[in-house]
Amino acid sequence: MGGVRTALFNYLFAKHHNGTFILRVEDTDQTRYVQGAEEYIKESLEWIGMHTDEDPWKGGPYGPYRQSERKAMYRQYADQLVEAGHAYYAFDTAEELDEMRERLKRAKVPNPQYNAAVRTTMKNSLTLSSDEVKARLDSGDPYTIRIKMPRNEELRFEDIIRGWVQVNTSSLDDKVIFKSDGMPTYHLANIVDDHLMKITHVIRGEEWLPSAPLHILLYRYLGWEDTRPQFAHLPLILRPDGNGKLSKRDGDRLGFPVFPLEWKDPVTGEISSGYREQGYFPEAFINTLAFLGWNPGTEKELYSIDELIQDFSLSRVGKSGAKFDADKTKWFNQQYLREQSQNVLIERLIPYLGREQITYDRSKLGVFVELMKERAYFVEEMLEGRYMFEAPTEYDERTVSKKWKDDSAAIIRDLAGKFNSVEPFEPSALEAVFKGFLEERSLGMGAVLPVLRVLVTGKGAGPGMFDIMHFIGKGESLSRIETGIERLNNG
Repeated sequence: MGGVRTALFNYLFAKHHNGTFILRVEDTDQTRYVQGAEEYIKESLEWIGMHTDEDPWKGGPYGPYRQSERKAMYRQYADQLVEAGHAYYAFDTAEELDEMRERLKRAKVPNPQYNAAVRTTMKNSLTLSSDEVKARLDSGDPYTIRIKMPRNEELRFEDIIRGWVQVNTSSLDDKVIFKSDGMPTYHLANIVDDHLMKITHVIRGEEWLPSAPLHILLYRYLGWEDTRPQFAHLPLILRPDGNGKLSKRDGDRLGFPVFPLEWKDPVTGEISSGYREQGYFPEAFINTLAFLGWNPGTEKELYSIDELIQDFSLSRVGKSGAKFDADKTKWFNQQYLREQSQNVLIERLIPYLGREQITYDRSKLGVFVELMKERAYFVEEMLEGRYMFEAPTEYDERTVSKKWKDDSAAIIRDLAGKFNSVEPFEPSALEAVFKGFLEERSLGMGAVLPVLRVLVTGKGAGPGMFDIMHFIGKGESLSRIETGIERLNNG
């Protein structure tokens, strides 16, 4: 969900400024490759309605749009950095790196890292002779290329959301920018691609803020400082209870999805629920994401995608983490459910009716969804009204225990006799007869209506009672009343 929120803010910003929205697959770390992930990302964006202008499938003027397919172009920039003295070859083995970290831990170094102080003790092109470096390269020894972080330099850059950020390079390590497998890391690949693709703004999660100083240096070292994009680091999405970043574990624990679509892990087979499969409308999901960190500055809460594009501004995105509210997401869905046309609701309802093997008359489904939609958060919840299609076999115990009295059967039978004479069997006529009956008998609404409802529907609450009776018809209504009386009288 966090990734989709980042994509949404990029999309809204790009479209607000008549820009181009690009989907670039950043797959330089082949050890983290997940089968099906690309298709999942594409399908998620399409479900939400975020249509890309350029991507790996439709192409574009700055392709290819998979970093793994751009592999050949990165090496020249890594070499350029080495030749200029801003990067170096590192031949350290995994065992030597582990030993270095353990040595620093024993020395009580709080954050062991390969930095300006440590690199002088390791096997790299800064400590080895040029002949040995050349020999190692010629013989095919494994190596990485690391950035040579300057000592004790103050780096300042302006973030659109956070203002001016200042970092001393002494706190930064010599990150790997080119790996032993011949692929660049995220740091180098993104800077190169953003430059070549003429990216103007980088809008990403707060977790990338610590990497921004390195990226600022890479733009400088590659001679692209004048065309460097502007940065905007979005606040974290926080768990609903307590502090900390929202995780899949929180969703599992509290009962809500954190994925836009259902996802099946190709390795473990574990299935993570998705908003689409749980019956959310994409508009509700979009509104939820938009308000996680952004505020329009008005009381307006329901936005179409076009309205969001019109009103969105990074100046209205806050620095503080945005706490996720699952109940608010359900509320958004309820609002959008009520706005749907009858035909949309009918088409979404029919699969649920089929699943529950409920027999229905399609010509009456329009009335059904109109009666039920005001009480539902999800289309599936309209099946609470299955009593419109099937007579109840159970009766709400709470209503029966509170409202069913010794004289209830006689009162309701008399009322049923009045209903039997109503023609046409319309809600307004039924209501008029009902109110006349109460007045004639000096009875309160609460003494009769709950009993009538539980006999006809089996429920203690629902849509207008006379609308329900009109829907199921006179014969069925009177039959249910008599059957219910018999069942309740017999315990």
